[in-house]
Amino acid sequence: MSDIVFRTPTAADLPALCELGRQTFIETFGHLYAKHDLDHFLVTVFGPEGMPVEFADPAYAFRIAEADGRMVAYCKVGPPYLPVDDDGRTKCELRQLYILKAWHGRGIAQPMMAWALEWANMGGWQDMYLTVWSENYRAQKVYENYGFEKVGDHRFMVGEQADHDFIYRKVLRP
Repeated sequence: MSDIVFRTPTAADLPALCELGRQTFIETFGHLYAKHDLDHFLVTVFGPEGMPVEFADPAYAFRIAEADGRMVAYCKVGPPYLPVDDDGRTKCELRQLYILKAWHGRGIAQPMMAWALEWANMGGWQDMYLTVWSENYRAQKVYENYGFEKVGDHRFMVGEQADHDFIYRKVLRP
């Protein structure tokens, strides 16, 4: 088994990071969408006005996992965009945690989640939110094992297609 290295990506990693984002999304969800919807989504999220803009924004943080010098997973955290009630609590969001399928079950998700939760705790956030596709049972189980609870529903748009996602929340501090 290859050694897995976890680190903060640099600007030099950005092209590979965007490509990893595209690849992992296609691997996991590509079969669900018409080509034009998928292409539009990939350009919007991973093209020049998507991930590179977030990467340059200090409100976001990224972590990557590498094996044999190749990126195999990434995690992105930052400000929330989800439609949740303004209850006076401070909120952040686990925006993406994607792992290449060939690397599922190899101990990558746990250190990535630990990093995301540490980032949230260091930032003083009270709640961490995320969305997960309603039919992604494996991911739901992982998040529930970390103490996230379903608190709502969300329409996640990929092009013109609306997916049914669940909104999960983890209370980090009272």
